[in-house]
Amino acid sequence: MPYVKYTHAKNLRWRRIEEMTQGTGTDTTQLIKDRLSIVEVVQPYVKLTRAGKYYRGLSPFSKEKTPSFYVSPDRGSFYCFSTSQGGDHFTFIEKMEGVDFKGALKILADKAGVEIQQLTPGDRLKSDERDRLREAMSKADQFFAEALTETSPAYLYAKERGLSDESIKSWNLGLAPSGWRGLLEALAAQGYTPKELAAAGLIKEADEKPGTWYDRFRSRLMFPIRDTAGRTVAFTGRALEKDEQAKYLNSPETDLFKKSEILFGMDRAKDAIRARGFAILVEGQFDLLLLHQAGFTNTVALSGTALSSIHLGLIKRYADNLMLALDADRAGLAAAAKTALLALQAGMRVKAVRLPQGKDPADVVAEDGGKTFTELVKNSQSIIEFFLSVLAAQETDDFKLMRRVEETVLPLVVAVKSPLERNRYVEIIARALSQTPEAVREALPKLSANDTGVEGNGAGNYSGGNTNSSGPNDYGQNNYRQGQNGQRQNQGNYSQNYKQSGYGQFAGQNKYQNKYGTRGTSYGQPQRSSAFQEYENSRQEETAQPSTEQSGLETRRELILATIQSYPESPLAERLKIEYARVTGAPVDSAMIAGLGERALFEAGLAFGETPSEHAGDELLYAFERMILRDALKDATRQLRAAEAANDAEGIQTAALRCTELGARIASLS
Repeated sequence: MPYVKYTHAKNLRWRRIEEMTQGTGTDTTQLIKDRLSIVEVVQPYVKLTRAGKYYRGLSPFSKEKTPSFYVSPDRGSFYCFSTSQGGDHFTFIEKMEGVDFKGALKILADKAGVEIQQLTPGDRLKSDERDRLREAMSKADQFFAEALTETSPAYLYAKERGLSDESIKSWNLGLAPSGWRGLLEALAAQGYTPKELAAAGLIKEADEKPGTWYDRFRSRLMFPIRDTAGRTVAFTGRALEKDEQAKYLNSPETDLFKKSEILFGMDRAKDAIRARGFAILVEGQFDLLLLHQAGFTNTVALSGTALSSIHLGLIKRYADNLMLALDADRAGLAAAAKTALLALQAGMRVKAVRLPQGKDPADVVAEDGGKTFTELVKNSQSIIEFFLSVLAAQETDDFKLMRRVEETVLPLVVAVKSPLERNRYVEIIARALSQTPEAVREALPKLSANDTGVEGNGAGNYSGGNTNSSGPNDYGQNNYRQGQNGQRQNQGNYSQNYKQSGYGQFAGQNKYQNKYGTRGTSYGQPQRSSAFQEYENSRQEETAQPSTEQSGLETRRELILATIQSYPESPLAERLKIEYARVTGAPVDSAMIAGLGERALFEAGLAFGETPSEHAGDELLYAFERMILRDALKDATRQLRAAEAANDAEGIQTAALRCTELGARIASLS
C-alpha cells in the first residue's frame, strides 16, 4: 500500500524529503522502504511479537510493563499509545538515534545498501574525506584494543581501578604503546596518509621538524569516544607513567569531534535516559564506566570541557531531568553551579548527589560495587537544596553564609522556569537563613530568563523524542535499590532494582491488548459486549476532555474512515462506505481519508483484528447513526419551537413530522 500523507505536517515533511532527494533519478526514501520493512528497522531497538495484523512491544520512549507500542508492516509505520507519537522508518530512527532526517537517511541507507546520490561533487568529496577519517578512527580503535593484553600495565591499572574484564571488553578499552610511531606505521601500511591521520587527530607534526610525524597518544590507557550512533570519533588517553604532566589527554577537535557536541557514553546511555527519565552527569571516564558497571546505565560524562548548551540539547532529546554527580571539592562545586545554571536556564530540572569529601563517583562505587552510591542517589536533593546544605556545612558565620547564598544559590533560583517551584525555593532559602521570603525575593538578582537563556544550538529541537519528562520533581527518590557486584548481575537484575518515580509512568497503558475480537452483530440489534464497545470504553477512559455528543460523533466518524483505510477493498470496508453514505448523505472521498493520523489507523486495526467479517463494524455504524439522528432531532426540535413562536402553522406541521420521523428511526435502533 502506498504511504498515506495524512496530515499537513506530514505533507510538509514529505515535501522536504522530496526536495532533498530530487534529481537522483530514483526515490531514495522509497527505495530504502522497499528494501527494509519497518519491522527490520524497529526490532534492533524493541523486542516485537506478533499481535494480529501488527507487531507490538514495550515502548522505547517510556518505562512500562505492558506493551503499548505497535508496528504496522503493511503501512510501514509505528505508533506508541503511551507517549502519543508515531511515524515511519525515518521518524523512528530520528527519535531513537537523536538525529535529523538527513542523519536517519544516512543510517537507513547504509543498512539497506542504498547509495545516496543527491550530493554535489563538492559535497561528495567532503563526504568521502569524512568517511576516510571514520575509517581511520575505527582502525585506530582496533589497533589500541589489540594492544591491550591482560598482562599489560594498562589492563592491570584498569583492573586496579575496579573495572571488570567484561567492562574492559565491552567498552573496547585499549593501549597506546610507548613507541613514537606505532600507530602511524600501522595505518600507513593500510594506505592512510599523514595528512589524513593528522586530520583525524591521531598523529602530530614535530614542532621543529616539518614533515616529521609521531603518534599523539603514547603509553596511555585509551578510552574510545563515540557519537550517538556509536561511531568512534575521538579518544581520551590516561597516562600510565607517573611523571607524565598531562594525566588525561583528549583528541583535538576535528571534523568528526567537537568537544561541545559529544558526551562520553551517550551512545550507550541514551535508551536508559529515555526510559528512566533523567541523566546522571559525571566528569571522568572511570566515573562513567564504574557507574555503568554497577547498573547506573543512564550516566554520561564530559570529555575534557565544560557542559555546553549543545550538550544540554543532546540530553534533552531523551529527558528533561539532570542529576549531577561531580566531585565534592571546590572545583567540582564550582563546575556543578555553572552546569546547574545552564541546565535550569534550558528548562531542565536539576538534582545533585552529595559525594563524600575527597571522593569521586568511581571511588564510591569501587568500594562496595555501588551500594553506597545507590543510597546517595536515593537521598539526592534539588540543586537549590544541595547547595544550601553544602554551604551551610562550610560556613559557620551567618553573614558569610548569606553572601555565598546570594552569589551561588540565588542565581539558580532566578533560572528556575516554574514560578511555583521558584516560590517554593524562596521559602526554603528563607527558612535556612532565618529570613523572610520577602527579603529573599528582594535579594534575587534582577535578571530575567530571557537575559540568561540558553542560545539555540539544538537545545530543545527534539522535544518529540521524549515525553516522559513531566511529573513531580522526585526522580532519584527510591529509584535505585542496592546493586549487586559485577556488571552482568547488575545488568540482568536492573529492571527489578530500579524503580522509577514520576517519570515514564502512564496510567492505564495498553487498553488495546487482548480486547478486540472480530465478531460482528446484526445491524440494529447491537450487543454491548462487542469489540467496538471495548474500543469505545478505551477511548472514553483515555480522552483528556469530558465526553460530549459532538466529540463522540467525530470519534466514531474517524474510526469508520480509519477502518475503511486499514482494510481496503474488504467486505467490511465496502459495507462501511455504503452505510456511511446512507447515514450522512455524502460518499466517502479521498480528502476524508487524507486527514487521518497514525493513531486512528492503529486503533482501527486493534478494534477489528486481522481478518474482520463484513458485519464486524455494525456496532460502530449503529452508534454513529444514532448520534447523527440525535443531532438531526435537535435541529428539528429547534425548528419546531421557532415555528411555534412565530405561529407558523405550516412550519409547525413540517417540523413536527420531521421530529416524529426521526424519533421513530432512533427508536428502531434502540
